[in-house]
Amino acid sequence: DKKVRKAISFAINKQAIIDAVYFGEAESAKSLLPKSSWAYNEHANEVKYSIESARKMLIEAGYPDGFTMNIWAMPVQRAYNPNALTMAKLIQADLKQIGIRVEIISYEWATFLRKLTEGEHQSVLLGWSADHPDPDNFFTPLLSCDAKNSGSNRVFWCNEEFDELLKKARLTNNINLRKKHYAQALEIIEQEVPLLPIAHSKRFQARHN
Repeated sequence: DKKVRKAISFAINKQAIIDAVYFGEAESAKSLLPKSSWAYNEHANEVKYSIESARKMLIEAGYPDGFTMNIWAMPVQRAYNPNALTMAKLIQADLKQIGIRVEIISYEWATFLRKLTEGEHQSVLLGWSADHPDPDNFFTPLLSCDAKNSGSNRVFWCNEEFDELLKKARLTNNINLRKKHYAQALEIIEQEVPLLPIAHSKRFQARHN
């Protein structure tokens, strides 16, 4: 139910996560794409933290008393998420305010990945490091219908309109047209909330002459 997903997205305090997990060294994620991407849409609407909006949306969805769910937290550190367990605990506290009771689950890494592929989770904290700068590298592996079948789409969400926009964007070299297609794809993510982008982490390098 996308209303439930929207309620959860309103209830998560991204800034608290950035301060505690990334020590302030990350950007609040306005969308799936980071600002460094040429397809980044500066006009995208960022989900604003609001417990009041979250409660209203949850009531609208038919869950005035909340419900119980699980969040799977990675057992390993990654540049995109240096402490998934702490992040899960912060989200657990956030969702408690709107009546959602969260159980945090973790496994040894190989088991964790296998069970994710099998779809045993209800929600999961993961991340993405793009191996090349094309925007498609953020969309197709994470949210396409083909990726749902192959297992890299961990949310198991498939939207034909979204998929069609990705195909159109891949079939043209016109950068302005591609930007338009990706902006429309981001709007669908905003409306459907298959995932909630939380932070774009920063990496640091120490150098000397």
